[in-house]
Amino acid sequence: MLEGLTDKLGDALRSLRGTGKLSEANMEESLREVRKALLSADVHFKVARDFVERVKMACVGQEVTRSVTPGQQVIKIIHDELVQLLGQGETALEDKKPLRIMLVGLHGSGKTTSSAKLARHLARKRGYRPALIACDVYRPAAIDQLEQLARGEDCFFYAERNQTDVLRIARNGLEQAKAADANLMIFDTAGRLQIDSDLIDEIKRLKQAVQPDEILLVADSALGQEAVNVAHHFHEAVACTGIILTKLDGDARGGAALSMKAMTGVPIKFAGTGEKPDDFDPFYPDRMASRILGMGDVVSLVERAQENIDEKEAERMAEKMRKAEFDLDDFLSQMQQVKKMGNMGSLMGMIPGMSKVKIGDEEEKKMARTEAILQAMTPQERHKPMLINGSRRMRIANGTGVPVRDVNQLLKQFNQMRTMMRKMRGSKGRKMMKQMESQFGKGGGLPGMPG
Repeated sequence: MLEGLTDKLGDALRSLRGTGKLSEANMEESLREVRKALLSADVHFKVARDFVERVKMACVGQEVTRSVTPGQQVIKIIHDELVQLLGQGETALEDKKPLRIMLVGLHGSGKTTSSAKLARHLARKRGYRPALIACDVYRPAAIDQLEQLARGEDCFFYAERNQTDVLRIARNGLEQAKAADANLMIFDTAGRLQIDSDLIDEIKRLKQAVQPDEILLVADSALGQEAVNVAHHFHEAVACTGIILTKLDGDARGGAALSMKAMTGVPIKFAGTGEKPDDFDPFYPDRMASRILGMGDVVSLVERAQENIDEKEAERMAEKMRKAEFDLDDFLSQMQQVKKMGNMGSLMGMIPGMSKVKIGDEEEKKMARTEAILQAMTPQERHKPMLINGSRRMRIANGTGVPVRDVNQLLKQFNQMRTMMRKMRGSKGRKMMKQMESQFGKGGGLPGMPG
């Protein structure tokens, strides 16, 4: 979502390289470009103006440290200001049981999906027993959707399909959830295409009825500057305690994320990054600031790896690679473990220096095709690829629905990788590792392996 802003900020700061001291003169042009980059990303004009002024005041007159360039020093200042803009520190929910959460927002912002994602997240991370209570009496499809999502997450679900009294549904749902031993009650409320008096009045009365500990506004990041107005109206009506920003995986320009906290004072607490149940993360301002500036987000990447990759299995794979015993079964297992971490495009954005490497739908399809080819092989063929002769290649291609050349290409790349692994052993291998480190950095990847 923030690719355009990342690229433009990088261009704006490039002109500062080689400058010995930051001054008002050499900062003016760069900061003008920074302001343009923010505005083009749909950041509210007041937020962009104030942000640039604060950066300018922090930069002018500073001596450039010997070990860094002026551009790097400005990036550090901009990073700190971005963190301040997005909300300093971790913005966590209240830590109490039972916990009542009410989700509000416009129709189509992703409230129902976010209800289930939030329930899953808190159940797995904090050990809550969630209950999802359907308070949208205007859209029967929303009730059906929430019921289906609750079933998928093994959550308690409550709805009254023939009832239109939202307050009664909420109270009854609360009592039933308590009886079912739930200690997390999430109320999915109704939305509108636009804010009106009926919507505001309903959520005010609902707030009085259920006394929620948290009121989270679900906001579509694609709304741009309009998202700020939406947040302002909802916060004014019910005093929102946090924001869930949805559709961060889309092509929105990202201005909402940079504007909402500054304009409303309401912190962003969670971010929806895709359609899968796991595509939902706590919002960390410092990590988002790093990603905006193309620095990656190594902490989130490591956390995701720890959650999805078995440590003992990873050690076993590493040992097999060191001994050049890595086979196609191991290759398939590695691909499937990487897939658990999320789509490759989002993972690339977390790796420092890799934010400009684009992994689109075509690349994802190629990875899926590679996995399908591997699964079309027999266990014996994956263990001993040399058994795969011409007729077997034809069978694998037909079973996968791909040309034989795709099977040939996969086997060729795998053989090249195996050859490289064998060369890595011994003194020659150590010499090659030094060469790879100089080219790729320490821990550089092996040719032929997925990212």
